[in-house]
Amino acid sequence: MKNYLEYKDYVGTVNYSAEDDTFYGKIEGINDLVLFEGESVSELKEGFEDSINDYLETCKELGKEPNKTYKGVFNVRVPSAIHKKLSLIASKNGLKLNELVRKTFNYLVENEKKVLE
Repeated sequence: MKNYLEYKDYVGTVNYSAEDDTFYGKIEGINDLVLFEGESVSELKEGFEDSINDYLETCKELGKEPNKTYKGVFNVRVPSAIHKKLSLIASKNGLKLNELVRKTFNYLVENEKKVLE
């Protein structure tokens, strides 16, 4: 089951408010906070697509980059036993720990569906 929306290489979260009887979400991976909503799934999808189109048009008019910039650096916290095992795997294969993690992440990106099923 897919619990998100995709359109033009953008991803939108999907949430439901029982209090308001409304679906809502936000566009991920952009430099601003853009929300959308709908009272049905089809309205939610339409709101998501309209929000992306409006956001991209506004960014174009302003000469602004819409996509969030990622530095390529972030901290990952793992239990010390996993850290130790990863370090040993890297050493046995003649790699630095960062190289092992990068290779693992590349594998995950290329095989997302297979790995996360």
